[in-house]
Amino acid sequence: MWDYTEKVKEFFLNPKNAGEIENPDAVGDVGSIICGDALKLFLKIDKETNRILDAKFQTFGCASAIASSSALTDIIKGKTLDEALTVTNQDIADYLGGLPKEKMHCSVMGREALEAAIANYRGEEKPVEAEEKIVCECFNVSEEKIRKVAIENHLTTVEEVTNYTKAGGGCGTCIPDIEAILKDIWAVKAVPEKPKALKKLTNLQKIALIQEVIEKEIRPRLQGDGGDIELIDIDGNRVIVGFRAMCVACPMGNVTLKGIEEKLRELVSADIIVEEG
Repeated sequence: MWDYTEKVKEFFLNPKNAGEIENPDAVGDVGSIICGDALKLFLKIDKETNRILDAKFQTFGCASAIASSSALTDIIKGKTLDEALTVTNQDIADYLGGLPKEKMHCSVMGREALEAAIANYRGEEKPVEAEEKIVCECFNVSEEKIRKVAIENHLTTVEEVTNYTKAGGGCGTCIPDIEAILKDIWAVKAVPEKPKALKKLTNLQKIALIQEVIEKEIRPRLQGDGGDIELIDIDGNRVIVGFRAMCVACPMGNVTLKGIEEKLRELVSADIIVEEG
């Protein structure tokens, strides 16, 4: 049995804002009964201020799905559409005092329904030809969704992706694809164009260039995903770095380290070796 917080139990047993709004201004419909979870979100919006006057939901799913949907409507009522769009799936889980890790996909579904409803109101429906390819056929999860949720929640393992999206939780044939997506997300990408060949560098020039590449090329990319890196030492061709913030003990650390080495070899010197100190 899942370990639910008292607030999850409360919002499940006595859900707030359950039902349908007559003549809603916006509707967000996500999930599928076939896949086990579905949510339909209804919004009533003040057209002059773009403020959400009322929000109701209909959910097919488990206790976490009902509680998450109820919490979402409670959170967004009274907010403007732009304010509502700042609400994350983690905000929904936190509002409930936390969710079991295996049920985080319920909070993600709430966030998706909100995005879909606001897009519906603004006339921003996604054209069919722009839809991403489906990675997980069992739960109809696209590559776009896996990438978005993984980046937003710093997911680094297939198990975490399954907990947040259900992808990989069925037959398992998509697991290698999910692993490849995660490696692609967290690897430090090489720059598209190779710079002009550099003249032979002195030791001081090499050290200065290594420092510049790390500060201007590598750190901003890692910081953008909640991580960080520190240059610890340079010993000849050996560059010793330390991971910081979300990069500490990250399961994809070796992939990131290899990406850093490739970038320094491309921009500084082909014989550089990068190690974690």
